Amino acid sequence: MVPGVSCDEYPSAGLREENAMSNEKKVPKYVAPKAIDLPGRRWPAKAIDKSPRWCAVDLRDGNQALPNPLNPEQKLEYFRLLCGIGFKEIEVACPSASRGDFDFTRRVVAEGLIPEDVMISVLTMCRPREVETTLESLEAVPRAVVHTYLATSDLHTQQVLGRTRAEVIEMAASTARQVRELAAQMPDSDIMLEFSPEEFSDTEPEFAMEICRAVFEAWRSASKERPLIVNLPHTVERRPPNHYADMIEWFCANWAEREKIVVSVHVHNDQGMAIASTELALLAGADRVEGTLFGHGERAGNTDLVVLANNLRSRGVETGLDFSKLPEIVQTVERLTRVPVYCRQPYSGEFVFTAFSATHQDAIRKGMHSLSESPEKFGVGWKVPYLHIDPADLGRRYERLIRITSQSGKGGIAWVLEQDYGLEVPKLMQPELRLAVQRFSDRVEREVTSEEVYQIFQEEFVHPSGRYELIGYWPRPDDDDPTLIHGEIRIRVDGVERRIAAEGNGPISAFVRGLRKVASREFAVEDYHEQAIGKGADAQAVAYVPIRLGSGEVVFGVGTDTNIDQAAVRAIVAGLCRAERSCEDA
Repeated sequence: MVPGVSCDEYPSAGLREENAMSNEKKVPKYVAPKAIDLPGRRWPAKAIDKSPRWCAVDLRDGNQALPNPLNPEQKLEYFRLLCGIGFKEIEVACPSASRGDFDFTRRVVAEGLIPEDVMISVLTMCRPREVETTLESLEAVPRAVVHTYLATSDLHTQQVLGRTRAEVIEMAASTARQVRELAAQMPDSDIMLEFSPEEFSDTEPEFAMEICRAVFEAWRSASKERPLIVNLPHTVERRPPNHYADMIEWFCANWAEREKIVVSVHVHNDQGMAIASTELALLAGADRVEGTLFGHGERAGNTDLVVLANNLRSRGVETGLDFSKLPEIVQTVERLTRVPVYCRQPYSGEFVFTAFSATHQDAIRKGMHSLSESPEKFGVGWKVPYLHIDPADLGRRYERLIRITSQSGKGGIAWVLEQDYGLEVPKLMQPELRLAVQRFSDRVEREVTSEEVYQIFQEEFVHPSGRYELIGYWPRPDDDDPTLIHGEIRIRVDGVERRIAAEGNGPISAFVRGLRKVASREFAVEDYHEQAIGKGADAQAVAYVPIRLGSGEVVFGVGTDTNIDQAAVRAIVAGLCRAERSCEDA
């Protein structure tokens, strides 16, 4: 039982269900929203070629939706974060809503914490006392926006406000007049006005236009230099993005003296289309966007400004916002709000620049290696499979582009070793490497770290267990023919040390001939791949040597040393150990 509510006032679930069934017989529960008549719409053929004005509403709209609203110090840190990113308009509070919001507004004003190029905004309902409190909070502010709002949909005016349309228009207009009069008493402050017909997208366009015109006339001082901000919110997503764009275009086309207003949009994400709705609204003529970092806000949240701004950047539009340290921004906002950023949130999520599947990993690796060809082939500096934007522009590191699991491909695993350790695993060896990593991943049943991949590489290919352990190899040229090599191999076979004479027309050939004397299997050395890691005295040679067995099977071994020949003979011994172990397993 709900306290203070009688059974008659609070019907049972069964009764509510019965009423719903009765209603459903008369009208459908849901219907498609009716589109406005706009046969000559122009927005579908347009492109966004310049940045909108940005207004971050994290400290008001985003904050009020947090389970644990920000305290004053957290709010100040967040404010400075937004300023650092480059936002020039920031809605900081609803001063009449709480003492905390009032005090925070007073603090940033009185302590001179607002950068000269930043304009704060404060929200107020269309109620005289709340407007007075709001203007009081702005005393001595250099410049600010007073943002007034009033619901205009029939759903709100009839069921929430209980007012007629004429009464709602008068409320909005009288609020504009009150703000104008109070601002006139603050001659040292530049006070601008913003009006939001809340639930604009659920309001008849003609009525939305009528109430906005009433506010415009009541404000009187709108001009090209000091325009009125008309914010047309998609407060609840009840219609698709193209409907919203039609409404914005209709409004812009039918507003007289268009240069005297800034058309702003504030979109919520109830149906998951806030970004699409906002982008289409910009095509339709909107000048300004309100939103929050990572979409914080009521219900499903607001337009995510990180996503929208980086969408535009990826298309060549300079936004004026700096997300080059996005991981740090994510950490700060998560700490302050105690709300985690979803791992697949575009741009900011942990996994959004990560490939787990083999085909994606291979394509990214090849694309990164061919990136220098992009300007000539595609006319752009960045063109990589599966990555529409350079992660480095957002402070993301390349080595996390590919994550290793049992589903990973050979190219992805090779990419990790190359990026983290400078190892250029040859293509023919990559399938063996993949099998080794896959066996480990299947055993541990989780993602494999870069360090673990390297450890597998070392244990499986560089230092594999087996019958052979090389102690040393001393080759020397023949006194009369320098192409002829004489040498000595010292090696343990099954724990017993052996000394073997080596003769051949090169140090590797001589070593192979000598090793065949103690090897239990027939083998040959194929052409091998070598590389250097590091420079100067600290450089290390790495040799990747394929061992071909008499059966035709090829098994790789890897060796490292400061001398390339010594690296190669170590790789041969490692490969022979792996080859004999492979035969035993078979």
